[in-house]
Amino acid sequence: MFSECQLIKIPQLSGPMGSVYTILVDGEESTAFRNFVTNNNDSFKSEIKDIVGRLKTMGFKTGMREDFFKLYEGNPGDGVCALYDEEDSNLRLYCIRYGSQIIILGGGGHKPKSIRAFQEDKNLKKQNFILRDLSKLITQKMQDKEIWFSEDGLDFEGDLTIENIYYE
Repeated sequence: MFSECQLIKIPQLSGPMGSVYTILVDGEESTAFRNFVTNNNDSFKSEIKDIVGRLKTMGFKTGMREDFFKLYEGNPGDGVCALYDEEDSNLRLYCIRYGSQIIILGGGGHKPKSIRAFQEDKNLKKQNFILRDLSKLITQKMQDKEIWFSEDGLDFEGDLTIENIYYE
């Protein structure tokens, strides 16, 4: 899915209750979250505004509470989830949740109400699987002590560039 991925903190969304990161995949010019916003802002402006507002609330007021997310969108134990769907929303934003203090935003997109599972949409499936791979690689880097949590638990520290040695 990718050969290299860099974790980038979003200071405007991060605060005393939690940190919001996104990813820069394979040296692209824009991060996954910026691409998500750009690709969906024209068609779903109010939903994008709502998502950004909820992320800011998490960073500054509430932390990344479990009830904000649709959990278990990935493999067991990998933390891949989706920002919780409002009942009438059209967008799905995938992320990896690390407790109540850190999330990594990936990509996402429009999830038509006509499909039940993200696997039925090529883009959503791709975005989800990028985060599944990333989660595995971050776990490995943590076990190897190349990435770790800061003392206050609000940040990643260490080498925030993740190379995918399994990429073909």
